[in-house]
Amino acid sequence: MNILLTAGPTYEPMDPVRFIGNRSTGKMGYALADAFAAAGHTVTLVSGPTALPVPTHPAIQTVRVETAAQMYAAAAEAAPTAQIWVFAAAVADYRPAEVAPEKIKKAGDTLTLTLVKNVDIAATLGETKRAEQFSVGFALETNNEQAHALEKLRRKNFDVVVLNSLRDAGAGFGHDTNKVTLLTADGVVTTSDLLPKSAVAQDIVQFVLARYAQYA
Repeated sequence: MNILLTAGPTYEPMDPVRFIGNRSTGKMGYALADAFAAAGHTVTLVSGPTALPVPTHPAIQTVRVETAAQMYAAAAEAAPTAQIWVFAAAVADYRPAEVAPEKIKKAGDTLTLTLVKNVDIAATLGETKRAEQFSVGFALETNNEQAHALEKLRRKNFDVVVLNSLRDAGAGFGHDTNKVTLLTADGVVTTSDLLPKSAVAQDIVQFVLARYAQYA
């Protein structure tokens, strides 16, 4: 099958030097790309800026992007021919309304930025999802974790949502380990142990492929 997979952060420029971003390293998304490829599938990996090396597996095509708008354009191009979509990227919700053409110089004690909302990639593509396509999202939460993750599942037309809680030590951004809870639209809840992200990726891929097989 063809897999669309987004990974890493997005950088939303303020000027030629500065940007708004987040702490995502892309490790979980890249581990998922490797796991899908190892399972025999072709992956289009749409990656935000990371320090990770480009995957070398021949079944992985990496598309490098920087902003949310660029990530949406690349994902929208790949989505129609992909059977499974996995939205593992940490996309910035907002971007500066204006990008200064030159470096913003320090002046005064405060700096006010006007931010505008970015396209919600998963939700927008979710409106076009066909019956034979399967969508997986990620939710990083700090409180009321399952309730917020399930609300995201419904709102973005996911079939599975992968919940990360920042309350779990060793999970989330910056770690080589992760602990996730997989939630489905029909009420299945599966929680992993704290494991290397490569092992968590294999568990997620096995779960997603098994669930997809039920719908195919």
